[in-house]
Amino acid sequence: MNKVALVTGASSGIGEAIAIRLIAQGWTVFAAARRIERMSALGQSGARLVSLDLEDDASIKAAMAMLCDQSGRVDALINNAGYGAYGALEDMPLTEARRQVEVNLFGLARLIQLALPIMRQQGRGRIVNISSIGGKIHEPMGAWYHATKFAVEGLSDCLRMELAPFGIDVVVVQPGAIKTEWSGIARDSLLSISGTGAYARLAHQTASLLAAADKNNSSPPELVAEAVIRALAARKPRTRYVVGAGARPLIALRWLATDRGFDRIMNVTAKVMARRAG
Repeated sequence: MNKVALVTGASSGIGEAIAIRLIAQGWTVFAAARRIERMSALGQSGARLVSLDLEDDASIKAAMAMLCDQSGRVDALINNAGYGAYGALEDMPLTEARRQVEVNLFGLARLIQLALPIMRQQGRGRIVNISSIGGKIHEPMGAWYHATKFAVEGLSDCLRMELAPFGIDVVVVQPGAIKTEWSGIARDSLLSISGTGAYARLAHQTASLLAAADKNNSSPPELVAEAVIRALAARKPRTRYVVGAGARPLIALRWLATDRGFDRIMNVTAKVMARRAG
């Protein structure tokens, strides 16, 4: 029997690359996204397409019910869906902040809740949470995004201990700069929310930093997909897989530097990028 995986955020980027790689490995893949029309190519490749809105509990329950009805099992849940809305905390509407927390954290947790009874009954399973180096480092203008990723890191650590007696592994993947739609969405929201007003200068500096990382240093999403494949294939997977451009050096730098020292490094880097951008 083929192993069964549910991959969220599969309409593009990292999620799409993970789904393609799993299909090539012989998995039965349920590819889930809010915009199901964007996954037609995945459907033609053999994925089973699932409509999923992580802000809607009924949608989440319907997606898991579809998976159970069609397969009766779930061997891997890959929580990839998420986004970054940037802007100064003072400027950010709380409606947008709540939406980001709902998608990046609560939607992920709700899917895990619904998958766990199936995995416990099987006596095995893997939960792979696609976090970010943003769950280990910080930068201005990304308070709500980083808050969600720090939360995913803590949730995953606690969950790993809870589920170990049931043969269920929890893995965190921490991508660095990856060439996806993420950076453009983050920059657009940043300039829309804080591009004018008290934080305008810092907003434009941070936007330049995000653009430079995306243009010059980003890695292909297939690199993250390979890390997921390794995590699923390993008899005893690592708790964390750090992948992508700049990921390891930044995490190491954050570990070595003081809080204020890292603040200065990030601020200087943003100013340099802004000057280069003109």
